[in-house]
Amino acid sequence: MSDPLDDILKQVQEGALSPTKAREAFLALRAQPLGFATLDHDRRRRCGFAEVVYAAGKSPEELVQIARALLGREGCVLVTRAEADHVYAVRGAFSDKPIEVGTRGGTLIVGTSPEPLKGLPAIPIMTAGTSDLPVAEEALLTCKALGHPAIAINDVGVAGLHRLEPHMPVLQSASVVVCIAGMEGALPSVIGGLIQAPIIAVPTSVGYGASFAGVTALLSMLTSCASGVTVVNIDNGFGAAYSACLINRLGVNDE
Repeated sequence: MSDPLDDILKQVQEGALSPTKAREAFLALRAQPLGFATLDHDRRRRCGFAEVVYAAGKSPEELVQIARALLGREGCVLVTRAEADHVYAVRGAFSDKPIEVGTRGGTLIVGTSPEPLKGLPAIPIMTAGTSDLPVAEEALLTCKALGHPAIAINDVGVAGLHRLEPHMPVLQSASVVVCIAGMEGALPSVIGGLIQAPIIAVPTSVGYGASFAGVTALLSMLTSCASGVTVVNIDNGFGAAYSACLINRLGVNDE
């Protein structure tokens, strides 16, 4: 998809658009008021990725309006934390577009995901246990919507560390790793002692009473003795994947 700012400047250069109209068009690119929301259309230019929609707390109708406005300028829209009524509304409103619906974490991709840039390494999205899969799915679909390849490495937690061995070549060649764990949250520290890539650790709300819905894993990861571990909030697969994509593309941009 072409850059709208380049299109405006070209029209000014060719005399098809006056400076006054160009200014109006530029301001319209930056934000679009919808009454209940103000869309940030300038985010891709500033930050590298377009605005993502957090569906929780929004009505199905509001989500459809936001998605429609974003799709007017983007090839796809990523939606996180959607409920069944959100999914139903989106399917009805965008029956002409491909829609990928996560089966576990309420993550949607509406439209066609971008093709990954050449040379991008796959981002390992690893889970300590199968119960962490909803958070991993959010991370995997986030990577896909942002145009980064990702690979799932599931159920390799500290209860059976020998399960890591077959995956070590992938982990050792990665630019960044997303490591998701509940219970005591020990896996990121283990991985941090084995590879040189930065690790984005995601505590999950998985575990019995003393896990305190993920607080125990969060504190464990924050106090990790592995130097390369950075921690996001509980169950925040999206935030981890977004940061991982920012890191992952650095090497490509430097080439």
